[in-house]
Amino acid sequence: MFTGLVKEIGKVKSVIPNSEGKLLVIESKELISNIEIDDSVSVNGACQTAVKVEKDYFTVQAVHVTLQKSTLGALRAGDEVNLELALQLSDRLGGHIVQGHVNDMGTIVSISNQGRNYLVRIQVSKEQMKYIVKEGSITLDGISLTVADVDTDSRIFTVSIIPHTWENTVLRNRSVGCKINIEVDILGKYIENLLNYRNSAEPLSDEWLRSKGY
Repeated sequence: MFTGLVKEIGKVKSVIPNSEGKLLVIESKELISNIEIDDSVSVNGACQTAVKVEKDYFTVQAVHVTLQKSTLGALRAGDEVNLELALQLSDRLGGHIVQGHVNDMGTIVSISNQGRNYLVRIQVSKEQMKYIVKEGSITLDGISLTVADVDTDSRIFTVSIIPHTWENTVLRNRSVGCKINIEVDILGKYIENLLNYRNSAEPLSDEWLRSKGY
């Protein structure tokens, strides 16, 4: 589990295809001393397990499903990635509850700025749009953000990026047309599941209740 607060921008050292998917070798200067084998690391919002750790880099095994569902499949040597270590119980929850489970990829449709503040508009699938609400939480490439506006008809939502976030995450490298990892707020999915279960559950019959002594 993560908070969506990016702690370092790492750099992809190499990408090694294998039968399981791809090994991603990622350079890290700040977080590497706290990473051990089997630790969870958020890489552009996708929770990955460190399978090898060296002095200045670590390696994760990205499996085929992850490569298909997220932008990790398009990573190349030299690309920058957002990094965050798993949440500790003593940490402050400065962002929101982030699982590191990428739900889908969105497409950046526009980027505009007001001074050093940026407004980014992103189009998503109809399936994901229903979980996105104005002033709700959203995770983009592992970054916890607040939804500033929503256009349900066009399936486009807007986030406002402050200068610090723009300069200290890989958002600074994104442009119109780029794909971006999306993780919606898990609370919305739980609510949906509970409502679907309630609506589909058959009412208990009087006969069944009597048989149980009610």
